[in-house]
Amino acid sequence: MALTGLSAFPLTPLTSTGEVDEAAFVGLVDRLTAAEVDSISPLGSTGSYAYLHRDERARVARLAVEHAAGIPVIVGIGALRTRDVLAHAEDAQSAGASAVLLAPMSYQPLTPDDVFGLYEDVTRELSVPLVVYDNPGTTRFTFTDELYRAVAELPGVSSIKIPGVPADPSEAAAHVAALRRLLPEHLTLGVSGDVFGATGLNAGCDAWYSVIGGTLPETTLAISRAAREGDATGAIEASDRLRPLWDLFAEHGSLRVVAVIAEHLGLVSTPSLPTPIRGLSGEDRAKVVAVVEELGLDA
Repeated sequence: MALTGLSAFPLTPLTSTGEVDEAAFVGLVDRLTAAEVDSISPLGSTGSYAYLHRDERARVARLAVEHAAGIPVIVGIGALRTRDVLAHAEDAQSAGASAVLLAPMSYQPLTPDDVFGLYEDVTRELSVPLVVYDNPGTTRFTFTDELYRAVAELPGVSSIKIPGVPADPSEAAAHVAALRRLLPEHLTLGVSGDVFGATGLNAGCDAWYSVIGGTLPETTLAISRAAREGDATGAIEASDRLRPLWDLFAEHGSLRVVAVIAEHLGLVSTPSLPTPIRGLSGEDRAKVVAVVEELGLDA
């Protein structure tokens, strides 16, 4: 399976009693299938995987696959211990996941040897492709080029989710080209950080692993499809139109902002995030709602 195009990361909404809101989650997946995104990635950081226990995660994985209407599902399997990562991988595969997504989570800081060992242990047990989730803003671990190269050579590693690209288009293209020279030809590169989506795709990334795509797929697909059809200017213009939203992501973090959007649109209940994460309130929440309305994202 080629991991390309728009991969949409839905929330895992919770009820007022802190349980997974299965009906709301299925509703989010149904929106993604109706929009015909290229893949669905439940239990990423947007899906709050680190705050859910094994049974909850296994259930979310099953629901995603059952309602994906044949669209590939990439299930997050990250955890603090390799033992638990392997358990989540087993559950994801049993659910019928097309691929898995793994970030190096930690409490104690990890070394490059620790991280390589994690991917080595996990890929040894996998029967589906693995996406390397490089997310230093959350994990506080930064991949080196040497580690990229070593992990990419492990069996089953099919894509790397890179943490953005330079804002300048020529610098972004040079960055992606350098990674291409470093990594095996079969491996796809996926840009993350939604503000970088259009620039990354224009620079030659194969996929966009998108937060907002999990809630507003049509809006995100317009950017992705323009870039993939060679309309670089159209992709940038469509992304620049969302600049107020990207600014809110930078100010509050994408998870809190996208939760407000989903809540405001009535897609999930309020609050929808796992404590101790507090959703935005007061003036901060009002700013998100105002941007949604000004941009016509509630239409």
